[in-house]
Amino acid sequence: MNRKLLTPYGLKFNPFSTQLPVEALWNSPAIGQFCWRLEQQLGEGGFALISGVSGSGKSATLRLLQARLAHQREVTVGILSRPQAALADFYRELGDLFGVPLRPHNRWASAKALRERWLQHIDTALVRPVLLVDEAQEMHAAVLSELRLLTSAELDSRSILTVVLAGDDRLCAQLEAPELVPLASRIRTRLRTETLPPPDLLKCLQHLLEAAGNTRLLTTGLQQTLCEHAAGNLRLLMNMANDLLVTACSQNLETLDDKLYLQVFNPDPKPAPRRLRS
Repeated sequence: MNRKLLTPYGLKFNPFSTQLPVEALWNSPAIGQFCWRLEQQLGEGGFALISGVSGSGKSATLRLLQARLAHQREVTVGILSRPQAALADFYRELGDLFGVPLRPHNRWASAKALRERWLQHIDTALVRPVLLVDEAQEMHAAVLSELRLLTSAELDSRSILTVVLAGDDRLCAQLEAPELVPLASRIRTRLRTETLPPPDLLKCLQHLLEAAGNTRLLTTGLQQTLCEHAAGNLRLLMNMANDLLVTACSQNLETLDDKLYLQVFNPDPKPAPRRLRS
């Protein structure tokens, strides 16, 4: 949304945008506990899993986790941008993320180079490598298995990489396949993002309005209405609120209220055309 359109409402940014600053994201107690547990796991490596329905906050949780890890000097974080890639491109991206020149056609040499780099960082610089993977349900089973083998050292007694997988329920189903059970059994920290009751949605909405600089942008009644009609889904709540803000901007409305909600989401039905008598 154009910054000039936000100025009349006293907003520093659009609180309903997908491009929120990380400090504006709602950090629920469950997310805070997950991030804390993951920080304690860094020294030992291994896998962590964020799962849940679409629009329930998995990607936002990864952003919050990345921001927390960025403040730790002994941690280097890589974010896999193409989870759907096959093995060759998977190795190419890992090499780029961790500064290791690889030859993807030679998987043995590539795996050896990566493992040596991670071990060198851990043993000499005390740097812990972390890999974040969003939309992990798109990953091939062969890539997930390769990732499990890459993280293991010293006859599986040592894990040299911390991997955080985030994906919807398709990922959970995929991890039940026989070839991925060894990986599933190594997941040490889990977070399940669920649909939220209206009171929790309201807390998130009020947090966003406060962070954006205008807690009175939506009337109290409209806030309750939105939270009751969002089906417990954070993304749906944000989309509905954004539609209202865009409409209010176009009509130069000072306040967003229930009247606007009815206008946008419950427009008056058009009268049925009258039939001509024969």
